[in-house]
Amino acid sequence: MPTLTSTTTMHNLTITTTSKPTVAFTTPPNYATRLSHLLTLKSITPLWCPTITTEPTPQTLSSLALHLSPHSLSLLSGIAFPSRTAITAFSTVSLSLTTPLLPPREDTFIIAALGKDVELIDSTFLLNFCGDDISRVNVLVPTIATPSGLVQLLGTGRGRKVLCPVPRVVGLEEPPVVPDFLRELEASGWVPIRVDAYETRWLGPTCGEGVVELSEGGLLDAMVFTSSGEVEGLLKSLREFGWDWEMVRRRWPHLVVAAHGPVTAAGAERLGVNVDVVSARSDSFQGVVDAVEAKLRGLDSSCM
Repeated sequence: MPTLTSTTTMHNLTITTTSKPTVAFTTPPNYATRLSHLLTLKSITPLWCPTITTEPTPQTLSSLALHLSPHSLSLLSGIAFPSRTAITAFSTVSLSLTTPLLPPREDTFIIAALGKDVELIDSTFLLNFCGDDISRVNVLVPTIATPSGLVQLLGTGRGRKVLCPVPRVVGLEEPPVVPDFLRELEASGWVPIRVDAYETRWLGPTCGEGVVELSEGGLLDAMVFTSSGEVEGLLKSLREFGWDWEMVRRRWPHLVVAAHGPVTAAGAERLGVNVDVVSARSDSFQGVVDAVEAKLRGLDSSCM
Protein backbone atom coordinates (compact mmCIF):
# COMPACT_ATOMS: atom_id res chain seq x y z
CA MET A 1 0.00 0.00 0.00
CA PRO A 2 1.48 3.39 -0.93
CA THR A 3 2.27 5.89 1.83
CA LEU A 4 -0.16 8.81 1.98
CA THR A 5 1.63 12.13 2.17
CA SER A 6 0.24 15.63 2.59
CA THR A 7 2.23 18.85 2.47
CA THR A 8 1.50 22.04 4.41
CA THR A 9 3.41 25.31 4.33
CA MET A 10 3.89 27.10 7.68
CA HIS A 11 5.97 30.23 8.14
CA ASN A 12 7.76 29.66 4.80
CA LEU A 13 8.83 26.13 5.77
CA THR A 14 7.37 23.14 3.96
CA ILE A 15 6.28 20.46 6.41
CA THR A 16 5.52 17.00 5.04
CA THR A 17 3.25 14.77 7.10
CA THR A 18 4.03 11.05 6.76
CA SER A 19 4.34 8.04 9.00
CA LYS A 20 7.82 9.20 9.98
CA PRO A 21 8.38 10.51 13.53
CA THR A 22 7.13 14.08 13.96
CA VAL A 23 9.31 16.47 15.93
CA ALA A 24 8.14 19.97 16.81
CA PHE A 25 10.70 22.73 17.37
CA THR A 26 10.28 26.29 18.58
CA THR A 27 13.37 28.06 17.28
CA PRO A 28 13.17 31.63 15.97
CA PRO A 29 13.10 32.16 12.18
CA ASN A 30 16.82 32.78 11.75
CA TYR A 31 17.61 29.25 13.01
CA ALA A 32 14.58 27.34 11.73
CA THR A 33 15.76 26.33 8.26
CA ARG A 34 19.00 24.87 9.57
CA LEU A 35 17.33 22.78 12.28
CA SER A 36 14.54 21.67 9.94
CA HIS A 37 17.11 20.47 7.41
CA LEU A 38 19.01 18.44 10.01
CA LEU A 39 15.78 16.75 11.17
CA THR A 40 14.79 15.96 7.59
CA LEU A 41 18.15 14.30 6.95
CA LYS A 42 17.29 11.92 9.81
CA SER A 43 13.98 10.96 8.13
CA ILE A 44 12.08 12.95 10.77
CA THR A 45 9.09 15.13 9.92
CA PRO A 46 9.82 18.67 11.23
CA LEU A 47 6.98 20.78 12.64
CA TRP A 48 7.99 24.39 13.14
CA CYS A 49 6.15 26.21 15.94
CA PRO A 50 8.18 29.38 16.59
CA THR A 51 7.47 31.13 19.88
CA ILE A 52 10.06 33.94 19.78
CA THR A 53 12.01 36.06 17.33
CA THR A 54 15.61 37.14 17.77
CA GLU A 55 16.64 40.01 15.53
CA PRO A 56 18.24 43.44 15.63
CA THR A 57 16.09 46.56 15.56
CA PRO A 58 17.02 50.11 14.50
CA GLN A 59 17.19 51.04 18.19
CA THR A 60 19.51 48.19 19.18
CA LEU A 61 21.74 48.73 16.14
CA SER A 62 22.09 52.41 17.02
CA SER A 63 22.96 51.51 20.59
CA LEU A 64 25.58 49.01 19.44
CA ALA A 65 27.10 51.52 17.00
CA LEU A 66 27.87 53.89 19.89
CA HIS A 67 30.11 51.21 21.41
CA LEU A 68 32.01 50.70 18.16
CA SER A 69 33.43 54.20 17.81
CA PRO A 70 37.26 54.38 17.85
CA HIS A 71 37.18 56.00 21.30
CA SER A 72 34.89 53.32 22.80
CA LEU A 73 36.81 50.42 21.25
CA SER A 74 40.11 51.84 22.51
CA LEU A 75 38.84 51.32 26.06
CA LEU A 76 38.01 47.65 25.48
CA SER A 77 40.18 44.55 25.63
CA GLY A 78 37.68 42.26 23.98
CA ILE A 79 34.18 41.40 22.78
CA ALA A 80 32.33 38.32 24.01
CA PHE A 81 29.56 37.15 21.69
CA PRO A 82 27.16 34.84 23.56
CA SER A 83 25.00 34.19 20.47
CA ARG A 84 25.03 34.02 16.69
CA THR A 85 22.52 36.87 16.44
CA ALA A 86 24.89 39.13 18.37
CA ILE A 87 27.58 38.57 15.73
CA THR A 88 25.09 39.25 12.94
CA ALA A 89 24.05 42.51 14.60
CA PHE A 90 27.71 43.52 14.97
CA SER A 91 28.40 42.81 11.29
CA THR A 92 25.32 44.78 10.24
CA VAL A 93 26.43 47.81 12.22
CA SER A 94 29.97 47.66 10.84
CA LEU A 95 28.62 48.17 7.32
CA SER A 96 27.56 51.70 8.25
CA LEU A 97 30.80 52.64 10.02
CA THR A 98 34.30 53.59 8.91
CA THR A 99 36.45 50.48 8.78
CA PRO A 100 38.62 49.03 10.09
CA LEU A 101 36.85 49.60 13.37
CA LEU A 102 39.74 48.82 15.71
CA PRO A 103 42.03 51.82 16.27
CA PRO A 104 45.81 51.31 16.22
CA ARG A 105 47.02 49.50 19.32
CA GLU A 106 49.88 47.28 20.45
CA ASP A 107 48.10 44.79 22.68
CA THR A 108 46.02 41.89 21.40
CA PHE A 109 42.26 42.31 21.15
CA ILE A 110 40.09 39.32 22.11
CA ILE A 111 37.01 38.17 20.22
CA ALA A 112 35.19 35.25 21.83
CA ALA A 113 32.28 33.25 20.38
CA LEU A 114 30.45 29.97 20.93
CA GLY A 115 30.59 26.80 18.83
CA LYS A 116 29.59 27.12 15.19
CA ASP A 117 28.89 30.82 15.74
CA VAL A 118 32.58 31.40 15.06
CA GLU A 119 31.89 30.63 11.39
CA LEU A 120 30.57 34.20 11.14
CA ILE A 121 33.91 35.60 12.29
CA ASP A 122 35.40 35.05 8.86
CA SER A 123 37.91 36.98 6.77
CA THR A 124 35.34 39.65 5.87
CA PHE A 125 34.46 40.17 9.53
CA LEU A 126 38.12 40.48 10.52
CA LEU A 127 38.95 42.75 7.59
CA ASN A 128 36.20 45.16 8.66
CA PHE A 129 37.27 44.95 12.27
CA CYS A 130 41.05 45.16 12.24
CA GLY A 131 42.15 45.49 8.62
CA ASP A 132 44.96 43.39 7.18
CA ASP A 133 46.75 42.86 10.50
CA ILE A 134 44.64 39.99 11.83
CA SER A 135 47.45 39.08 14.24
CA ARG A 136 46.08 41.89 16.42
CA VAL A 137 43.01 39.76 17.17
CA ASN A 138 42.85 36.56 19.19
CA VAL A 139 39.67 34.59 18.39
CA LEU A 140 38.64 32.31 21.25
CA VAL A 141 36.12 29.43 21.07
CA PRO A 142 35.48 27.41 24.26
CA THR A 143 35.35 23.62 24.08
CA ILE A 144 32.06 23.71 26.01
CA ALA A 145 29.76 26.02 24.07
CA THR A 146 28.10 27.78 27.00
CA PRO A 147 28.42 31.30 28.44
CA SER A 148 30.23 29.79 31.43
CA GLY A 149 32.66 28.08 29.06
CA LEU A 150 33.25 31.45 27.45
CA VAL A 151 34.07 33.03 30.82
CA GLN A 152 36.45 30.22 31.75
CA LEU A 153 38.32 30.55 28.45
CA LEU A 154 38.64 34.32 28.83
CA GLY A 155 40.46 33.75 32.11
CA THR A 156 41.27 36.49 34.61
CA GLY A 157 40.18 39.96 33.55
CA ARG A 158 42.43 42.05 35.84
CA GLY A 159 40.02 44.97 35.52
CA ARG A 160 39.90 44.93 31.72
CA LYS A 161 36.69 45.83 29.89
CA VAL A 162 34.84 43.41 27.62
CA LEU A 163 31.86 44.33 25.43
CA CYS A 164 28.90 41.95 25.74
CA PRO A 165 26.30 42.27 22.94
CA VAL A 166 23.21 40.60 24.42
CA PRO A 167 19.46 40.58 23.76
CA ARG A 168 16.81 42.88 25.12
CA VAL A 169 13.89 40.63 26.09
CA VAL A 170 10.40 41.84 25.14
CA GLY A 171 7.16 40.16 26.21
CA LEU A 172 8.87 37.58 28.41
CA GLU A 173 10.83 37.49 31.65
CA GLU A 174 14.55 37.79 31.02
CA PRO A 175 16.08 34.33 31.57
CA PRO A 176 18.97 34.20 34.06
CA VAL A 177 21.46 33.29 31.33
CA VAL A 178 22.63 36.82 30.52
CA PRO A 179 22.66 38.18 34.10
CA ASP A 180 24.57 35.06 35.21
CA PHE A 181 27.03 35.51 32.33
CA LEU A 182 27.72 39.11 33.34
CA ARG A 183 28.11 38.15 37.02
CA GLU A 184 30.56 35.39 36.13
CA LEU A 185 32.64 37.84 34.11
CA GLU A 186 32.72 40.23 37.06
CA ALA A 187 33.72 37.41 39.39
CA SER A 188 36.63 36.63 37.04
CA GLY A 189 37.87 40.21 37.25
CA TRP A 190 36.39 41.53 34.00
CA VAL A 191 34.35 44.72 33.64
CA PRO A 192 31.49 43.65 31.34
CA ILE A 193 29.94 46.40 29.23
CA ARG A 194 26.41 45.31 28.43
CA VAL A 195 24.81 46.51 25.21
CA ASP A 196 21.40 45.35 23.98
CA ALA A 197 22.38 44.43 20.42
CA TYR A 198 19.11 42.78 19.39
CA GLU A 199 15.67 41.84 20.69
CA THR A 200 14.29 38.52 21.82
CA ARG A 201 10.56 39.05 21.40
CA TRP A 202 7.58 36.82 22.20
CA LEU A 203 5.56 36.04 19.07
CA GLY A 204 2.27 36.52 20.88
CA PRO A 205 -0.74 34.63 22.22
CA THR A 206 -1.29 32.43 19.16
CA CYS A 207 2.28 31.16 18.68
CA GLY A 208 1.43 27.83 20.34
CA GLU A 209 -1.57 27.25 18.09
CA GLY A 210 0.25 24.64 16.00
CA VAL A 211 0.72 22.41 19.05
CA VAL A 212 -2.90 22.83 20.15
CA GLU A 213 -4.24 22.10 16.66
CA LEU A 214 -2.09 18.96 16.48
CA SER A 215 -4.00 17.59 19.47
CA GLU A 216 -6.92 16.91 17.14
CA GLY A 217 -5.68 13.43 16.28
CA GLY A 218 -2.15 14.41 15.29
CA LEU A 219 0.91 12.49 16.41
CA LEU A 220 3.80 14.25 18.11
CA ASP A 221 6.85 12.20 18.98
CA ALA A 222 9.27 14.84 20.27
CA MET A 223 9.72 18.53 20.92
CA VAL A 224 13.03 20.38 20.68
CA PHE A 225 13.82 23.59 22.56
CA THR A 226 16.99 25.56 21.79
CA SER A 227 16.55 28.28 24.43
CA SER A 228 14.59 28.79 27.63
CA GLY A 229 12.90 31.81 26.07
CA GLU A 230 11.26 29.46 23.57
CA VAL A 231 9.93 27.35 26.44
CA GLU A 232 8.43 30.33 28.25
CA GLY A 233 6.97 31.62 25.01
CA LEU A 234 5.21 28.32 24.35
CA LEU A 235 3.88 28.00 27.90
CA LYS A 236 2.59 31.56 27.83
CA SER A 237 0.75 30.90 24.56
CA LEU A 238 -0.66 27.57 25.74
CA ARG A 239 -2.27 29.35 28.68
CA GLU A 240 -4.14 31.54 26.20
CA PHE A 241 -5.75 28.35 24.85
CA GLY A 242 -6.55 27.02 28.31
CA TRP A 243 -3.69 24.55 28.22
CA ASP A 244 -0.71 23.90 30.47
CA TRP A 245 2.31 21.65 30.14
CA GLU A 246 0.60 18.79 31.97
CA MET A 247 -2.07 18.74 29.26
CA VAL A 248 0.66 18.39 26.64
CA ARG A 249 2.11 15.45 28.54
CA ARG A 250 -1.29 13.81 28.92
CA ARG A 251 -2.08 14.24 25.24
CA TRP A 252 1.24 12.69 24.17
CA PRO A 253 2.41 10.56 27.15
CA HIS A 254 5.46 9.25 25.27
CA LEU A 255 6.58 12.68 24.08
CA VAL A 256 10.37 13.12 24.10
CA VAL A 257 11.41 16.59 25.23
CA ALA A 258 14.88 17.56 24.06
CA ALA A 259 17.06 20.54 25.00
CA HIS A 260 19.92 22.01 23.01
CA GLY A 261 22.59 22.01 25.69
CA PRO A 262 22.58 22.15 29.50
CA VAL A 263 21.71 25.86 29.73
CA THR A 264 18.46 25.36 27.81
CA ALA A 265 17.72 22.21 29.82
CA ALA A 266 18.15 24.05 33.12
CA GLY A 267 15.90 26.87 31.91
CA ALA A 268 13.19 24.43 30.83
CA GLU A 269 13.29 22.59 34.16
CA ARG A 270 13.06 25.92 35.99
CA LEU A 271 9.85 26.62 34.09
CA GLY A 272 8.37 23.22 34.98
CA VAL A 273 9.11 21.40 31.71
CA ASN A 274 10.89 18.12 32.39
CA VAL A 275 13.57 17.34 29.82
CA ASP A 276 14.20 13.79 28.61
CA VAL A 277 17.19 14.37 26.33
CA VAL A 278 20.03 16.87 26.66
CA SER A 279 22.58 17.13 23.90
CA ALA A 280 26.12 16.78 25.17
CA ARG A 281 27.23 18.78 22.13
CA SER A 282 25.92 22.30 22.45
CA ASP A 283 28.22 23.72 19.77
CA SER A 284 25.71 22.93 16.98
CA PHE A 285 22.16 21.68 16.44
CA GLN A 286 23.57 18.41 15.11
CA GLY A 287 24.09 17.22 18.69
CA VAL A 288 20.47 17.60 19.76
CA VAL A 289 19.18 16.14 16.48
CA ASP A 290 21.40 13.07 16.92
CA ALA A 291 20.23 12.69 20.51
CA VAL A 292 16.54 12.94 19.57
CA GLU A 293 16.93 10.39 16.79
CA ALA A 294 18.74 7.98 19.12
CA LYS A 295 16.01 8.32 21.76
CA LEU A 296 13.16 7.86 19.29
CA ARG A 297 14.73 4.83 17.67
CA GLY A 298 15.86 3.29 20.96
CA LEU A 299 19.54 3.55 20.11
CA ASP A 300 22.49 4.07 22.42
CA SER A 301 24.08 7.47 21.86
CA SER A 302 27.01 9.31 23.33
CA CYS A 303 25.07 12.54 22.70
CA MET A 304 22.61 11.74 25.47
